[in-house]
Amino acid sequence: MKRTIILLALAIVTSAAVAQKGKVTTAQSLKEAGKIKEAFETIELTVDPSNPKSAKSIPWAKTWEVRGEIYQAIGQSTDENIKSLADDPLTVALESYKKALELDTKGNNSKTVKIKLTLLTNDLTNQAINAFQVEDYDKALSSFEQILEINSIDIVKADNPDAIDTVIIFNAGLAAYNGEQYEKAVKYYTEAAKYGYNGARTYNLISASHQIMKDTTAALEALQEGYEKYPEDNAVLESLIQIYMDLDRTDEALANLEKAIAQDGSNPRYYFAQGALYEKLGKEDEAIETYKKTMEVDPEYFNAYYNLGALYYNKGVAQSEVAKDVPANENDRYEAEMAKADEWFAQALPYMEKCNELEANDKMVLESLKNLYYRLQEMDKYNAVLEQLESLK
Repeated sequence: MKRTIILLALAIVTSAAVAQKGKVTTAQSLKEAGKIKEAFETIELTVDPSNPKSAKSIPWAKTWEVRGEIYQAIGQSTDENIKSLADDPLTVALESYKKALELDTKGNNSKTVKIKLTLLTNDLTNQAINAFQVEDYDKALSSFEQILEINSIDIVKADNPDAIDTVIIFNAGLAAYNGEQYEKAVKYYTEAAKYGYNGARTYNLISASHQIMKDTTAALEALQEGYEKYPEDNAVLESLIQIYMDLDRTDEALANLEKAIAQDGSNPRYYFAQGALYEKLGKEDEAIETYKKTMEVDPEYFNAYYNLGALYYNKGVAQSEVAKDVPANENDRYEAEMAKADEWFAQALPYMEKCNELEANDKMVLESLKNLYYRLQEMDKYNAVLEQLESLK
């Protein structure tokens, strides 16, 4: 009699386990039939810890594999009613596949899960691209990171253990940068740079991330490393020059400008920057020569005309101050000193006139021209400039 009871109890337990596994099979069949909502409701019953019967299906690897399939189908759906079943279905799908692999200690289902993970990578890529396009950079970053996570799973990595998806790594950095997660941006850009992805541009992005985080030392180190690796790339060299200028390391900025000019002597920006640095150092003759060289390379480079005009104008103003210090009873000397000022103003005039030709409504240029015309007694032009300034109010 006791033997009969034990056998009967065993049959009941076995029947319950089979019933729960049957629900998993049913959920999979519903999913295959396109009945995603019903499949979703069925599979959730098998993993619900508050459901006593789920104790038999929760430890079963197949349960989680099927759950992953169903959530992946939700993520693929364009039906809003289906999409509303889960907030982040592809993340749940990945978690479910990982759980399936964890429970599948004998590796019985590893091949099928591997295929599904590969397909999930495609879905996550599409999700990342779509998120990026609508500027949901956190979502894009999360999706790229999940792709990298999948690539690191042993069964996925086994086929090509040395493969590195530099495109995804770089795009993770790009999403992090746009999403203002700059530490992560540095992490992924640095990884991409290690494999040479996107060349010198990646080092520029690393440096930009550090600069936003106010770490100028790290920003400079990134650019120095980038220049050592890509000495022919002017973009990283330009950034290196700019950061030296920002740090007032003028000698290093000038030295690198010489390298930049040697690599590309047709770039007016290099000559202009060189002229500005010379002017900053008080080397006016070198500054004048370099500004003129900028104009030779690009006859319409506004800033070169403006800086040279301003240099001459300021020398005229300084000379006017000298004249004002002449005693009132020394009129001849005063006139002589003012004549020197007028010589500087006369040199400034053609450059400011060229600026006005290039950018007719620049108020700073017009104010300078107004003062120059007045000082040089060109009253018709003075009145014309006044009218131009009045029209801009």
